[in-house]
Amino acid sequence: MATGKNIKNAKEKIDRSQVYGLDEGLELLKTSAFAKFDETVDVSVRLGVDPRKADQMVRGAVVLPNGLGKTVRVLVFAKGEKAAEAEKAGADFVGGDDLVEKIQGGWFDFDTAIASPDMMGVVGKIGRLLGPRGLMPNPKVGTVTMDIARAVEESKSGKIEYRVEKAGIVHAPVGKISFDAEKLKENILSLLDVLIKAKPSTAKGTYLKKISISSTMGPGINLDIPQIQTLVR
Repeated sequence: MATGKNIKNAKEKIDRSQVYGLDEGLELLKTSAFAKFDETVDVSVRLGVDPRKADQMVRGAVVLPNGLGKTVRVLVFAKGEKAAEAEKAGADFVGGDDLVEKIQGGWFDFDTAIASPDMMGVVGKIGRLLGPRGLMPNPKVGTVTMDIARAVEESKSGKIEYRVEKAGIVHAPVGKISFDAEKLKENILSLLDVLIKAKPSTAKGTYLKKISISSTMGPGINLDIPQIQTLVR
């Protein structure tokens, strides 16, 4: 259980006014972690965009090379051949109206939802329930697709979705504190690579304004953006 002393000790190790190189930041992240459970490592990126403008919305997905360190429960809306494809690929739940009914009843024991295009009429019935939870299938992030098997396999292996929030910030998990630093580094650079490539042509001025990493219970560690940019290829 976190105590005030634990939190104080973690904060004392990190100078919030300083920026750290990625390797040094990850070392600090791991040495300042104190929780009894395997904390999730998150990346926070403030972008120089205005999310209120449709042409500056940054959204997409990336498959992390080292996964997330957790079991991802995948639900697929499909029928016939596509349902069989989903089951073969390892989907945890496959169906149509039966799943809609369960979700309408308050069931949300899954992490990702995928749908074949022909099922979106069925999925639309629960859009208001899935949307706020970030579970609504969307073709922009590859969760509405005819290639169901690939979508399931990617989700199981560590695919994450990202979306810029109203304040211009993207938050995303990139693994667990138990990962070795090199694996966390690879995951972080994979995410930052796609974010940089997703820069809207209409975004003016500085695009990457702030990048920080943190564990579930730990303080944020600000990273050196110019150094990050040299690492991202």
